[in-house]
Amino acid sequence: MRDRPPAHPNQPIVVWFRDDQRLADNPALAHAASSGYPVVCVYVHDPEPRHGRALGAAVRWWLHESLRELDGTLRSLGGGLVLLRGEEQEAILTFVKAIRPVEVCWNRRYSLAQRQTDASIKSALEARAVSVSTFNGHLLREPWKVATRNGEPFQVFGAYWRAARQDICPEPPRPSPDALRFFCVPESARAQAVGLADLKLQPDTPDWAAGLRETWKCGESGAQERLRHFVAQELDGYATNRDAMARDATSKMSPYLRFGNLSVRQIWYAALAAAQAEPLASEHLRKFQDELGWREFSYHLLYHFPPLHQVNFRRQFDAMPWRADKQALRAWQRGRTGYPIVDAGMRQLWRTGWMHNRARMVTASFLVKHLLIDWREGESWFWDTLVDADEANNPAGWQWVAGSGADAAPYFRIFNPVLQGQKFDPQGNYLRHWLPEIHRLPAASIHAPWQAAPDQLAAASVRLGETYPRPIVDHQQARTRALDAFETLRRQHRDR
Repeated sequence: MRDRPPAHPNQPIVVWFRDDQRLADNPALAHAASSGYPVVCVYVHDPEPRHGRALGAAVRWWLHESLRELDGTLRSLGGGLVLLRGEEQEAILTFVKAIRPVEVCWNRRYSLAQRQTDASIKSALEARAVSVSTFNGHLLREPWKVATRNGEPFQVFGAYWRAARQDICPEPPRPSPDALRFFCVPESARAQAVGLADLKLQPDTPDWAAGLRETWKCGESGAQERLRHFVAQELDGYATNRDAMARDATSKMSPYLRFGNLSVRQIWYAALAAAQAEPLASEHLRKFQDELGWREFSYHLLYHFPPLHQVNFRRQFDAMPWRADKQALRAWQRGRTGYPIVDAGMRQLWRTGWMHNRARMVTASFLVKHLLIDWREGESWFWDTLVDADEANNPAGWQWVAGSGADAAPYFRIFNPVLQGQKFDPQGNYLRHWLPEIHRLPAASIHAPWQAAPDQLAAASVRLGETYPRPIVDHQQARTRALDAFETLRRQHRDR
């Protein structure tokens, strides 16, 4: 902490909340609370950023709920959250001019557009004699702290994670501040603030968020509940059960991490504590830590190889002969492909804003390999419909499946959707939950209704092409088409 003049009641310190909407283990907030200055908590919403991506619809819904809880928590402590709307730099500088703080602090962001915005704001504040302090509140290891022996960024997960884990030892998570002394914001500054409803984050007509409200408890309190449940009930057995699609065996903490309702340090230490308290097999803890490592690796790629959501990491994929097929894309989006494991995943996504990780891989593979549709179409759909869609994990995952990304799945790995369903949902319970029109089919037929005997279909009241679609593409033909396209691409790259 740099030297400051003695605290003055008319000089506050501003905490700019972003993707860190929590009180516990929030380094920027802890810094402000210990500064001796009264605190102002601010959030800025830019609905149409000039740089970077506008938020997707599902993320906006979660953001509304998360901000509502954060404001309520701050109010219970005697303060509140000041909401500003507009371009970030303009909003922050205008607000700073009105309240004249001694310092503004925030936790760092990692996309190129976000970093450029933050650097510009920091320069503008310091030019106005306002100090700026920034912190790591989002990752175990920040992207520039893990590099190869040559100082280059890693491009393979295994090598990255071995290097990152060697001395990972994250700081223990900090509790919420014991108390916060809030600054009384003058009316001239309050006039710039807006109400939560003014941000227009929630759907109006039609209101499509009923399933999201039924599924999630947003905010820091919901995050803590989910973490407690996971480490107590699901961590022991995680490596074995995480792919069982009908079970609640994954952590489901990704949206809480996306919004910073929970920090990755809190999760890391909670898992370690559970492992020490119970006879937990080390493979389950390590597998879970590896999944956190994939999140870290995605941010490593986001930082070093922008723009991850627009440009193929492997540039030879720029020549990939993607198909433009609006009808097939729409069938995939609606969960009407005729392949139950794909359709169940897509309907889970639409209803809850979330999808089981195995289903994410299968549905993504189906789009880019069975349908030969550009991975960016899928990434864009997930960006709009996932409550956990973020700048790093969403595009990194899509590029991994497409074969265009770092450490990507080999191009010839084309998931058979029938076999995937039979392996990871053998009784068909996941399918029955999300596809009620085929729920009466027996397990032996439910993964491929078009192969069921006519009497089985009749007994289950399934009329192919009417109550449930026939497959929009033949698996073997699609596989051959995809392999031919990838082979052509590989040959072109080799001959250059």
